[in-house]
Amino acid sequence: MGSNTLSVLPDANRKLQPDKKRLLTSQADCYFAFIRAAIITALCTLFSASLYAAQWQSSVISSVLWSASSHNFKQQNYQFTVEPEFILRFDNNAKLTALGRLRSIGLDALSPEGVTDKAYSPFSKPLFIGNSSELELREFYVEFPSDNFYFTLGKQQVVWGKADGLKVLDIVNPQSYREFILEDFDDSRIPQWLANIESNFRGWDTQFLWIPDQSYHILATDDALYTPTSPLMLPQSQAGVSSVEVKPFKRPARTLMDSDVGLRLSRFWRGWDLTLNYLYQYDNFALLYQRRSLTSHGLHVEIEPQYRRTHVLGGSFSNAFDHWVLRGELAYFSNRYFLAEGPSTSNGLAKGEEISYVIGLDWAGLENTLISGQLFQSVVLNRQSATIRDKTDSTVSLLVNHTLLNDTIELRFVCLANTNIGDGLVRLRASYEWQDNLKTWISNDTYYGSREGIFGQFDNNDRLTLGIEMGFE
Repeated sequence: MGSNTLSVLPDANRKLQPDKKRLLTSQADCYFAFIRAAIITALCTLFSASLYAAQWQSSVISSVLWSASSHNFKQQNYQFTVEPEFILRFDNNAKLTALGRLRSIGLDALSPEGVTDKAYSPFSKPLFIGNSSELELREFYVEFPSDNFYFTLGKQQVVWGKADGLKVLDIVNPQSYREFILEDFDDSRIPQWLANIESNFRGWDTQFLWIPDQSYHILATDDALYTPTSPLMLPQSQAGVSSVEVKPFKRPARTLMDSDVGLRLSRFWRGWDLTLNYLYQYDNFALLYQRRSLTSHGLHVEIEPQYRRTHVLGGSFSNAFDHWVLRGELAYFSNRYFLAEGPSTSNGLAKGEEISYVIGLDWAGLENTLISGQLFQSVVLNRQSATIRDKTDSTVSLLVNHTLLNDTIELRFVCLANTNIGDGLVRLRASYEWQDNLKTWISNDTYYGSREGIFGQFDNNDRLTLGIEMGFE
């Protein structure tokens, strides 16, 4: 791959790396300490004159989930979750929101610690309590308006895309894949410390994001229920390899220089909701750089997870036509790295560009019914070598949602099918809302297809789930 190949550093440089990392980490800690101090000072200044006028609002949502294999009813998970939320409203129109989550899981294969927790930034990492529980500050942010701007500062989620099941533009926050894609996006999305500034410029609503929080996608670790095994995601064992060594994650360490930044422009034009999006970020998936060397015992492979920058340019559109809604999203990635096919590159990766898009069509012509179809496609451009994945990868989805008895009963069917490999996921769910603050549900998730596929790799994990959720104010 020429200049794109990562060479092994000379021994002298390699010896300097620990000291350099410690220096960068120390600088990062200083930057974050300064940022935290600035935020706290701003909050105190903002609220000191109006604390006596604050309106306090609090609520708690608790849920219990039980899941078992759809094949033999062997228990997969028993989970208890408590989510307290606190909101303070002030006379100056400012608002402070804090959301926590305590989650306890009764199965080692889904334990909170069974994830690549090194992908969390030190300031966003949950507190693990033993091997079965975690305590996390999910959100903590302040909102305050001014004449021309609206500021939201703190730990929060930012949602750009609105596709169902898979993501195209909804990539500002990283995601937890502890349960693959089965969790609701609001629960699996990883909130980050960031500054969100909104304004209006010549008829366009503008949003600027500065994200110094260096958290990335969280994957299940070895022997977990949803540990990735597909050759599309992980290098596979090869003949002649005698040993494999996985190095620690190589994380960006410069808080300011390694920050992500984003810009979104949105407006309503002749019936169309339009957005233009730009994001300069580190790819949230770690790249598995490989180095091969011959030893007296055979071929030795060293894998070092790293993160690389990419520019993301995209946009979205939607419009309603009677009972129909046409919508779409598109994203172009300037730098993408894919697992190479065979020993065609020295580091096991092929560099290229990617265009990803979704086209969706929703129909609500029947009372209390929504039918939605989507086509997702990802196209690799300018590949520098052959890749394990196809140049064009396609997935189709179908959603059918129907409500009964004044929306107290909800029936949902979701199907995601990859047309390249022929694998997919089928989800069925029925819920009943007993009261405004009490809901129960039953669901079934079924994977099918080749074990080499993104969905088919979890063919043994079909599950039946029972759940209950209660809210208190």
